[in-house]
Amino acid sequence: MQQRLADWLRLLVAHDTSVPPGDTGPLCRDLAPRLAALGYRVSLHEASPGLVSLVAVLGAGGPQLAFNAHADTVGVDDLAAWHSNPFELAQTDDRLAGLGAVNCKGSLAAQLVVAEDVARRGGPVRGSLSFSVVADEEQLGSSGTGLLRRDGIVRPDYLVVGAPTGNGISSAERGVMWVAIETTGIAAHAGVPETGDSAILRMLRILNRLQTELAPRLAVRTSPQGQATMNIGRIRGGENTNVVPAFCRVEIDRRLTPSENVAEAVEEIRACLEDHATLELLVGSSGFIAPADGALVRELTAAVRHVTGRAPAFPSAVGASDGRHYADDGIEIVTFGPGDGSLGHAANEWVSLHELAEAAMIQLDLVNRLLK
Repeated sequence: MQQRLADWLRLLVAHDTSVPPGDTGPLCRDLAPRLAALGYRVSLHEASPGLVSLVAVLGAGGPQLAFNAHADTVGVDDLAAWHSNPFELAQTDDRLAGLGAVNCKGSLAAQLVVAEDVARRGGPVRGSLSFSVVADEEQLGSSGTGLLRRDGIVRPDYLVVGAPTGNGISSAERGVMWVAIETTGIAAHAGVPETGDSAILRMLRILNRLQTELAPRLAVRTSPQGQATMNIGRIRGGENTNVVPAFCRVEIDRRLTPSENVAEAVEEIRACLEDHATLELLVGSSGFIAPADGALVRELTAAVRHVTGRAPAFPSAVGASDGRHYADDGIEIVTFGPGDGSLGHAANEWVSLHELAEAAMIQLDLVNRLLK
């Protein structure tokens, strides 16, 4: 199994799927015939050029257990910081290094081994099993998993989203929302600024209100899944130093506790605006909590104990996964996979081969338990 895992990860890393542009087409077209040869019904879904997702299904009817992992990665910011070619898997003892090795091609490699082994033993005993290899996750886009959900291509009862959780079970996640605020003013020469109307100064007043009025309210919104937060991530405005700016734009990341909803969070920000300012929701989805006594958490917990001999950890999710697209569908969702999430998005990211094998065996055991 370890050799197969290394071979799959080597193939995955060799495909440059970094963002931008996040082109997953060649990788998905490489995987498609391999999965079809195992007996899977395979389909490719391209939301826009290069943003290709693959779906492979075995069995029929319900319940459906769906495995999902994103194939896109962040880009290589500093090639000199890498000790090896980021697109060639490098092995040092138990460590496998390469771009996306931990986030999230390691999880994908483990899921592909599960796909192989379930197919070779004849498929699930009951229900159906699906594997999704998706695009557009790194940009919180909706052209990967979001498309599969919107078009009814994948409609699971249980969803396991690949993520570097150290093979712990992340059973809850905050919601995420990105918004853009734009302000407009009147351009003028900087020598006579009183003849214009600064869009940047207007934006500063709005940002001040967000910090003095909204931020304190968010500070007291806590949950076991994490704190309600707001981050001003981007700001752009002005044409030249000697011109009163007629335009300014900021983009804000807002993380929501599971009890909050996107519509109300948007309106809280809108209340801080003033004239000549607009608000656009760029992306937004609710958080989710998989019930501790639900079948997915219960059986995955049992699988971790069976394979490792220890109780699973239940780490809190810092980021947002593609599970968010199904957050309002009333299904059970967890994120699970090998690796240390803090190594992702960094030079020389690596994943343990032993942990990869553990992840594959745990998920195989989960299939046995849920679809028996």
